[in-house]
Amino acid sequence: MMMEAVSSVLKDVAGVVQSSSVATSAPAAPQAARPSLGFDGVLEQVAADAIGSLKGGEAASVSYIQGKVSAQSVVEAVMSAEQTLQMAVAVRDKVVQAYQEVSRMAI
Repeated sequence: MMMEAVSSVLKDVAGVVQSSSVATSAPAAPQAARPSLGFDGVLEQVAADAIGSLKGGEAASVSYIQGKVSAQSVVEAVMSAEQTLQMAVAVRDKVVQAYQEVSRMAI
């Protein structure tokens, strides 16, 4: 259930980022020449890290049920996953808010 919520949040963020692409007057540099990631690349990397953290929390829970790990490690993993989910929701909210502000600007 938590994974579905995160996937939904991340899809919303990706949709906003893709729909708000701004064209620049300068020609685009080739992909090989760009050493740094763009905004969408950074969001994609953060999303992948968030999903990994959530999967880690779920894996720790399953391992606890199987008797492989202690309760303390499960609590730590689940708290980390919860913090990651809260961060993902906050980032999504800020991206949507920024997009709305930009769309209201007079040209």
